[in-house]
Amino acid sequence: MLRSLFAGISGLRAHQTMLDVTGNNIANVNTTGFKSSSVQFQDTLSQVLTNAGAATETAGGTNPAQIGLGVKVAGISTNFQQGASQLTNVSTDMMISGDGFFVVSNGGEQLYTRSGAFSFDSLGRLVTADGSFVQGWAADATGTVDTNDALSDLTLPVNTLMGATATTEAVFSGNLPSDAEVGDTYTRQIDVYDASGGTHTLTLQFVNTATGDWDITADVDGTTASGTGSISFNTDGSIDTVTLPTLAADAAVGTEAITLNLDDLTGYAELETIAASDQDGQAAGNLQSFAVNADGTIMGTFSNGLKQAIGQIALASFTNPDGLETTGSSTYAATVNSGDAQVGVAGTGARGSLTSGSLEMSNVDLSAEFTNLIVAQRGFQANSRIITTSDSVLEELVNLKR
Repeated sequence: MLRSLFAGISGLRAHQTMLDVTGNNIANVNTTGFKSSSVQFQDTLSQVLTNAGAATETAGGTNPAQIGLGVKVAGISTNFQQGASQLTNVSTDMMISGDGFFVVSNGGEQLYTRSGAFSFDSLGRLVTADGSFVQGWAADATGTVDTNDALSDLTLPVNTLMGATATTEAVFSGNLPSDAEVGDTYTRQIDVYDASGGTHTLTLQFVNTATGDWDITADVDGTTASGTGSISFNTDGSIDTVTLPTLAADAAVGTEAITLNLDDLTGYAELETIAASDQDGQAAGNLQSFAVNADGTIMGTFSNGLKQAIGQIALASFTNPDGLETTGSSTYAATVNSGDAQVGVAGTGARGSLTSGSLEMSNVDLSAEFTNLIVAQRGFQANSRIITTSDSVLEELVNLKR
């Protein structure tokens, strides 16, 4: 049989595969996070008609004479180029800007995806469209995330609470005017909290006694758990001496002992900016909304006006992402040639950053895919002509007997 007949058949098979891959790319032109593929061809073994001959003193060398036996598909590679961004304004939609994959768990198997179209199920677990659990790290009660812990299903139950914390320190800052009149008084107040989250009023009063010298009185809700002190400033406005008022614990009110921090006070002339700037207590609060930072940290906003980390999304990178195996549902599985998943925080290593409220669209280029369709079609037609021509030659050979 003619070698060209089988070469044409191999060409038909190879170009049919190219048509299949191109058709799949076009079909997924609007699939979130889809990555297009392309086919690479290579020739098959060649039949040697004449081996190469070595050169001698009396005759030159000869080249080998070989006839190719067709074409085969060498590989199908995936193009992991970044897809376009589509703004959705949905807080659970996330897009990776750069390299990396979301880590998901499906039936106990760890898979990877670029599709960030997530939502919450009835148990508050962050899931993909097919129900796979998004993986990451949960924060503890203080909002600390330990990325060295094992991955777990990210959960955001609506009944998440931020516990109350008693105030143990209050900070006052600003300037007390050194040119104030004797007897001038400045009163400042700040809300402080007991262990159950109850709100109390801390009042601090500064009374000028002489140039650069002030008496300080402090109380909580006007109770007896109050204290007195004083502060003096140098001529350059810096603190000379300070005696802090002691606010003892008051069981009747429920407050803890509170330490005053006046280290940031100054004593310059013609400027009065004294203010209660901070305290370390907080009331209890329930989760109201959340947002995702560029590093994947999920920041919850609570009813007490505070924000606290409640978890962090994990990203994975691979030494050879082309070695990943497509498993359907826009997910990939690691293989022996992809390397192990390097799981970590977004924006570190070879992992990109996260954008909330957006999705990464397919990176399929329709103009290139339609061109590939034409190339595959013409290649298929040309190889079919090889078979037709080979058949005509065989027919001529059969007709020689007539």
